[in-house]
Amino acid sequence: MPNATSARHALRALTHLASRAEPVPAVHIARALDLPRSSTYHLLAVLVEQGYAVHYAEERTYGIGAAVHELGAGYQRQDPLQRLARPLVERLVDATTHNAHLAVLSGRDVLYVIEERAAGRPSLVTDVGVRLPATLTASGLAMLAALPRRQVTALYPSASVMVGGGPTTPSALRRLLVDVRARGHAVEVGSVSRDLSSVAAAVLDRDDHPVAAVAVTYRTDDVDEGGAAHLAQAAAETATRISQRL
Repeated sequence: MPNATSARHALRALTHLASRAEPVPAVHIARALDLPRSSTYHLLAVLVEQGYAVHYAEERTYGIGAAVHELGAGYQRQDPLQRLARPLVERLVDATTHNAHLAVLSGRDVLYVIEERAAGRPSLVTDVGVRLPATLTASGLAMLAALPRRQVTALYPSASVMVGGGPTTPSALRRLLVDVRARGHAVEVGSVSRDLSSVAAAVLDRDDHPVAAVAVTYRTDDVDEGGAAHLAQAAAETATRISQRL
């Protein structure tokens, strides 16, 4: 299908432009994509015409255009993560009979974007729109553990940015994140709400970057160690299913 092939090449060219820190010459794009120069110039001309690329004639380079921003804005308006994840979080609640939620990382905070409550379970502070320090929450720790170490260091360069109730130094946080990675999920006991605990697993995109975390919250005294491990596995399986939908 020639049209499908052309579309694939155009998307690859656009992805390459978006990955660069500054505009690049067409010859570099052709080399990176292993395309003939003539085909590359044709693709770039179409992208420029439609507003997805900009030609800097004096520099003889190409960069991403304003239409790419509109794509990103449209993506945010449609809340695709919430739409894809909500049915799976609802099933998680049905399967575990415990409260579950989805959170995203926002700086040093987590922002809760989905909250699903099981019948008869306690109310939580983690309602939609609530922000909490990432280092206090299982969701935050799960996402931080999936970030590159240099990114964690940039977020937490010194003890002065740490909050009470969680790790108090960057080195303590790093040790905690090592444990999270070893287990495959994060655990929080009473750091957010007294008598409540949570387990969480990160949702990864195609580049293995954490875009969200799925958590299950339960009364600490109602769930033993084996039960907590079962809930953690259920959260991790849900996180994996969401990742597969992205």
